[in-house]
Amino acid sequence: MIHDPLKQQPAAMEVATFGAGCFWCVEAVFQELQGVVSVESGYSGGTVENPTYDQVCTGRTGHTEVCQVRYDPTKVTYADLLEVFWKTHDPTTSDRQGNDVGPQYRSVIFYHNDQQRALAEKYKRELGASGAWDRPIVTAIEPFTRFFKAEDYHQDYYRLNPNKGYCAAVIQPKVEKFRKVFKDKLKPTHSVR
Repeated sequence: MIHDPLKQQPAAMEVATFGAGCFWCVEAVFQELQGVVSVESGYSGGTVENPTYDQVCTGRTGHTEVCQVRYDPTKVTYADLLEVFWKTHDPTTSDRQGNDVGPQYRSVIFYHNDQQRALAEKYKRELGASGAWDRPIVTAIEPFTRFFKAEDYHQDYYRLNPNKGYCAAVIQPKVEKFRKVFKDKLKPTHSVR
């Protein structure tokens, strides 16, 4: 096989892990972002090996509902992902997002390397100083350790269940707001006219 230096090699995918309330909401938003290759719902930050949803819902395992986002850094940057993260949830509430209450719903960024940590901390400082929020930002920024994929029925939840009550009442408005704010960064299949 002859090596063609002009032929572009596929970009190496990178990973980001965010907790911003119910993972169904987080997944639905990031799935529509240009450059995002996949989004998996799961659990991070706890002490129980291979936790179940029922265990995490007790709030006693230390896990947070998170989404692990695989993305192409040539199409979307980590800074872009952070912007979406900060603008699609309330980073000033401790252990809750809307009606979802408990430590499993906390606002957290699990960084995978020093560059992600530095960008997350910089953005948090700038956002806090901007006065965009009336209360202090409580988002935790912690090193990534482990990710446990949630049960299959949690994956792709909004796309598969758009008419369920939670999807219609909570996720749909969040997705519609995201589409308006980030209309220039949507995948072509989700572009807003």
